[in-house]
Amino acid sequence: MVQDTRTEEPALPVGHRFSILITDDDRGSRETLAGLLTDRGFATVQASSGEEAIEIVQVEIIHLVFFDMHMPRMTGLEALQQVRMINDLLPAILVTADATRDLIRQAFQAQVFSVIPKPVNKNIVLHTLSRALQQVYKDKPNDQPPPQP
Repeated sequence: MVQDTRTEEPALPVGHRFSILITDDDRGSRETLAGLLTDRGFATVQASSGEEAIEIVQVEIIHLVFFDMHMPRMTGLEALQQVRMINDLLPAILVTADATRDLIRQAFQAQVFSVIPKPVNKNIVLHTLSRALQQVYKDKPNDQPPPQP
């Protein structure tokens, strides 16, 4: 579920069509986040598991990945470890209802850009996404794939 607050939305990179992968076993969470991002001009791809996310990253140009932490068979951090073998520079944001200090420490050790607690706040999602994209893709053309190692 995405919470709405009535504050000004952050400026997102202009002139780019970034592809965002949303990985969550909860269909409603995936679709809500995808709707928020699609409404702002992002191309979204959805995965219902870590395994599916890994397959997508292998065959599609993805600019950023959202991972839910708690999914069956493979956690978001476990999936991220596998994705890092494909592209170790791909920015990732972890979304979790269980944002403990230990989990946040593990996430940052895994080089997650940020951890967002559930239920997510749309302005936090957009601000965090904007910061991650600007940091990694400052002056890159629209069609350039994510940086490779």
